[in-house]
Amino acid sequence: MRNRIQKLVQRLQEASRAYYAEDREIMSNNEYDALYDELEALERETGIILANSPTVQVGYAAVDSLPKETHARPMLSLDKTKDRDALRAFAGNQKVLLSWKLDGLTIVLTYRDGKLFKAVTRGNGVTGEVVTNNARVFVNTPLSIPHKGEVVLRGEAIITYEDFDRINETIEDVDAKYKNPRNLCSGSVRQLNNEITAQRSVRFYAFSLVSAEGIDFHNSHEQEFRWLASQGFDVVEYRVVTADSLDAAMDAFEEKIKDNPFPSDGLVALYDDIAYGESLGTTAKFPRNAIAFKWADEKRSTHLREIEWSPSRTGLLNPVAIFDPVDLEGSTVSRASVHNVSIVKELKLGIGDELEVYKANMIIPQIAVNLTASGTAEIPAFCPVCGGPTEIRTGGEAVETLYCSNPDCPAKQMKSFTLFVSRDALNMDGISESTLEKFMAHGLIHDYADLFRLEEHRETIIQMDGFGELSCSNLLESIEKARTTTVSRLLYALGIPEIGTATARLISRAFQEDLEAVRHADAEQLAALEGIGAVIARSFEAWWADTKHAASVDALLPFLTFTQEFQNQGEQKLEGLTFVITGSLNHFANRNALKKLIEDLGGKVTGSVSAKTSFLINNDVTSTSGKNKKAAELQIPILSEEDFIARFTPDAF
Repeated sequence: MRNRIQKLVQRLQEASRAYYAEDREIMSNNEYDALYDELEALERETGIILANSPTVQVGYAAVDSLPKETHARPMLSLDKTKDRDALRAFAGNQKVLLSWKLDGLTIVLTYRDGKLFKAVTRGNGVTGEVVTNNARVFVNTPLSIPHKGEVVLRGEAIITYEDFDRINETIEDVDAKYKNPRNLCSGSVRQLNNEITAQRSVRFYAFSLVSAEGIDFHNSHEQEFRWLASQGFDVVEYRVVTADSLDAAMDAFEEKIKDNPFPSDGLVALYDDIAYGESLGTTAKFPRNAIAFKWADEKRSTHLREIEWSPSRTGLLNPVAIFDPVDLEGSTVSRASVHNVSIVKELKLGIGDELEVYKANMIIPQIAVNLTASGTAEIPAFCPVCGGPTEIRTGGEAVETLYCSNPDCPAKQMKSFTLFVSRDALNMDGISESTLEKFMAHGLIHDYADLFRLEEHRETIIQMDGFGELSCSNLLESIEKARTTTVSRLLYALGIPEIGTATARLISRAFQEDLEAVRHADAEQLAALEGIGAVIARSFEAWWADTKHAASVDALLPFLTFTQEFQNQGEQKLEGLTFVITGSLNHFANRNALKKLIEDLGGKVTGSVSAKTSFLINNDVTSTSGKNKKAAELQIPILSEEDFIARFTPDAF
């Protein structure tokens, strides 16, 4: 039994580390709860509780990227239940505050002299990370409050579903997209640069007052909530209930969860009577004055139709269960990750099996149980993408995963395909990395040219999960548009090392947009170009000398038509000049638009001010920013947009 306890502790610690410290999930909530309950039972039975057991520890240690600070009062987790009767028994004859259990990142705020003084994350409950600068740019955090005595409160930083979708849409690198609002919020709150935090629309909802100097709350947590609201804080939505009125309040919350604009994984019940709650004390892990209620998972029966082995750039083949569509928590779902080979075997999956599925935290589809457990699913011996042999690898905790053993498998170049279809490259709108994975899993694409042959697989695509007639037509229309492009876009799309959009444009323009001249250019010719050093020049020449690269481009060219990008470039009046752009713009849509104009006129744009910089463009010419200071030190002129336009492009507007 001790060995089993040790294994359970290790597995749960790994899951906690991934979830709290690394913002990723390696097991479902359902699996975590089941393992946790098993561990608790074994600990009760044996009397063995290991020092690092998650039943006596809280969370996981904070990462080292931000300063750490010990909380004045430890922040304990809450005990939990999914049983209304247990919640009713908790209420007893007491008045209880029932509120949302928000799914974000817990923060402790301290105010002194009416000003926000400090913000610290929950961390491991004892030590957190100082994120004061980031808290200052939360959407709704008061920087000043009426009360001048010291105030310490706790709350949850969250990001709404709407902002989550908006932010993810702006992230072109599919690898960098966030899996859920909690992960996005955690990453946003813990940024080193609070400018990024400000762009993420983080919101703070107070759920507990630790202390407020000089205020009498008449022994009532509800009075604390009301006082916090009077100080300008958004307080988590709550209802005052008793055991008799509990069901009606919970029904109301449960109805609202379907359309909630923010993530929540349940409710919190807190005794209103402060003295009574504190008199109950705590266990090793939980306070006794509050308890969490987690929604009973809504489950639906369905049948397994396919196991799709989704490829990744590491060669890992992830099993995804495709089942008959079912309605869950207000949306239709038809697929769920099975994570690895071990889980496929544990669930004894087989095509046609009857499954029960649910959404973890009402968000992530998961398989709860396989009711028929036929165990007939075959682990593929060959990669669905390249046909190469697969191999099962055994990792920690004897977890088995499936890999493609072919080092040249196209799936291992997933990053390359993602770049190829991106906006600044071939701009195939509607093709995300997940879409590419599906196409690879069905054996539809092996090289770039195959993207232009997808019309041949229209019927297959229409039948794929997430597609239909309309979405397939839109995708093929986008691919058709991508056939017409420019040499510089292609150069960038090919993923040649060190060749970004600006360098691609520079090379294309230098060789009069002649792809044959570009691909046969030698290092000496390239190094002679302003902005192309010897290292980049040799790398570019070597890339084209690789016969595999050359063959890939040759296969692609019949599908492309090139248009002239620089035919109207006119006088190269900015040739030899280097610009740095900073701050917001008024006359140009964004920095890229101004950058393109400068490059079209022969100039160069870099990211930092140096002795080689000719001009710094900043509408706030009197700013004390780092770039302005550096420019002043080097006696580099600082131009506003209007200055730049008047001096170099008076006819542009």
